[in-house]
Amino acid sequence: MNARKVIMDCDPGIDDALALMLALSLPGLDVIGITVVCGNVPVEKGVKNALKILELMNRTEIPVYAGEAKPLVRPYVDAMDTHGGDGLGESAFPDPAGSPAEADAVSYLSDVLLSEEQVSVIALGPLTNLARLLERSPEAFARIQELVSMGGTYKSHGNCSPVAEYNYWCDPDAAAKVFEAYASLPELSGKNIHMIGLDVTRKIVLTPNLIEYMKRLHPFLGGKIEAITRFYLDFHWEQEGIIGCVINDPLAVAYFADHSICSGFDAYTAVETGGISYGQTLVDACEFWKKPHNSHILTETDPYRFWLLFCCRVLGADETAVRHMLSQILTEEVTA
Repeated sequence: MNARKVIMDCDPGIDDALALMLALSLPGLDVIGITVVCGNVPVEKGVKNALKILELMNRTEIPVYAGEAKPLVRPYVDAMDTHGGDGLGESAFPDPAGSPAEADAVSYLSDVLLSEEQVSVIALGPLTNLARLLERSPEAFARIQELVSMGGTYKSHGNCSPVAEYNYWCDPDAAAKVFEAYASLPELSGKNIHMIGLDVTRKIVLTPNLIEYMKRLHPFLGGKIEAITRFYLDFHWEQEGIIGCVINDPLAVAYFADHSICSGFDAYTAVETGGISYGQTLVDACEFWKKPHNSHILTETDPYRFWLLFCCRVLGADETAVRHMLSQILTEEVTA
């Protein structure tokens, strides 16, 4: 079976870094390029962080492209209070030896999608690059085989306003444009955005116990994961009172690799672009508007299966041993 070609559109970012580590470790995924957008950190820092992770995973043959440096309309607001000044939890990774590709991200996306068959996109940050692609080359945008977007929320509360998740809050106009394209463009008829929102990602919590186990499985990579996420754990304790950190983006990668790890339903979804609720995803679960479906909204996931995949693939662990240990760790944390 051939690996699925995929472009990672991201804003690295602590959880983006873990998502890239997972994507690069999955034999069923052929990561052909990484495009960076402003989001968790400015584009320049995001590009550096993507290059750092490629060096960490010995995958420096994959090109990295700098994308949009500001949202379509609203002023740019980063999330370095959550991810640290370097975007990787103040982990002091050395500067990468590599450099980004010369082409800009939107041009790269357009060229690849028009010239190659069956290329998908996993979008882990704001959808600004994809909205610009839609403006510049709708025919290229329509050739995305599958678009998985980490963003939004259905019934769970927001993480940067009462109702909005950060990626869509950061650039609501881009998210609205992309979602509406899936409802209105004839070329996208029958396709949906797969929305991995906070309803499912909040169930993927990296705890101190899991980190200690990862360090036993693979001292080097486990230690890097600990270094990247320490800042994130402290932030979650201070802001949400939980011991652990929600790692949103890796679930989008796991779902792309195996759709059965999450479940949900099809619906028409709009993104609010004004007022105090901007960035909110309005999911028409009751078919009130009678509009064509443009999204597949994920509502349930299996944390056990996710952590099994992550530990076995990223850390190269034995599946039987991981199953045994996870059954202890996750049970203890659920019942504590």
